[in-house]
Amino acid sequence: MRAGVAGIAALSVALALGASAQGPDEASPALEASVRQLAAELSAVCPIADPGDQKALDACRQALFHGSLLRRSVDTILLWGRPHSAPGASLNETTLTQFGPEVWTGLYAPLFMFSGDWRIDYDGNERLYRATLGALFRNALDPGQYPYPFWHSAKKWNDYQKANAIVLWIAPSGTIVAAQFVNDGQQQARLTSPPVVRPPFDGQWMWTDRQGEMQPAPALFHGLFADDNPYLKELDSRYRDFADALRKGHCSGCHAPDNASHTKRLVLLQTPAHAASEIKRLMRVIRDNEMPLDDSLLASEVDADTRAALLDYGVAFEESVDAARAWEEARGSSRR
Repeated sequence: MRAGVAGIAALSVALALGASAQGPDEASPALEASVRQLAAELSAVCPIADPGDQKALDACRQALFHGSLLRRSVDTILLWGRPHSAPGASLNETTLTQFGPEVWTGLYAPLFMFSGDWRIDYDGNERLYRATLGALFRNALDPGQYPYPFWHSAKKWNDYQKANAIVLWIAPSGTIVAAQFVNDGQQQARLTSPPVVRPPFDGQWMWTDRQGEMQPAPALFHGLFADDNPYLKELDSRYRDFADALRKGHCSGCHAPDNASHTKRLVLLQTPAHAASEIKRLMRVIRDNEMPLDDSLLASEVDADTRAALLDYGVAFEESVDAARAWEEARGSSRR
């Protein structure tokens, strides 16, 4: 399975990335106020701290995931990544990873600390507003605190470490449709930290630590569901069955962070949290026989047993994800 999941979202993403109504060159007072509030929120709950401070990370993650302005502002799909290596390249030309809002808000945004500085301008080519927020990457955390080993690529890891800003791409409606970590070339002492050298990547996206715990921890639903969610054990078991079917269907190689198929819109399935976020879009393309794709990016057939396993285990995993989310929503409603 290569590009099929991303294709499900192509229309809605296209509406935001290049097909939205032309906006004014200057942001409206309401949009400026929203960006100002976002910058204030982020600097309050995710302030600049030691880049290895676990408690600061936990507090930031908890605050952003539950009821934050950032979470409410993100579109149903968010594209995330680095700028294109060619200056002036468009977002459509840039390789970006597709996330559900809960995964980006719970697993990726908290890896940055925010200074409260912000600016906003309008990009006429993208037909989107560009809000730039001063930020610093938490590069000294325990390896298991990242959604996957960013150091699988030395360049990616160094780009994360050098980042001093997060760019939020905002549609005229005020919805955040894409985000990128960048270095804007401006030197600010508080937005730099000593580089951390990570050991060579061993090829494992998930691993067991010395205490016998599976890692990375955030990808095991800790960024998505409460630790006392009664469906966590069931989710883990059903994901393992579904992941085995994905491997047999030759899906795992294309939907991993190293992006072996070089797709412009990468969809990750290599951990439970990433797969849970994409499960509904994924099951639609499996049912419609749009995946897997062959080397010509055309839909190809899989054997009947593999297809049956993808459908059976996928449905079971989807049902568990729905039940876990319903439990979270019910608890949230009762608290309110």
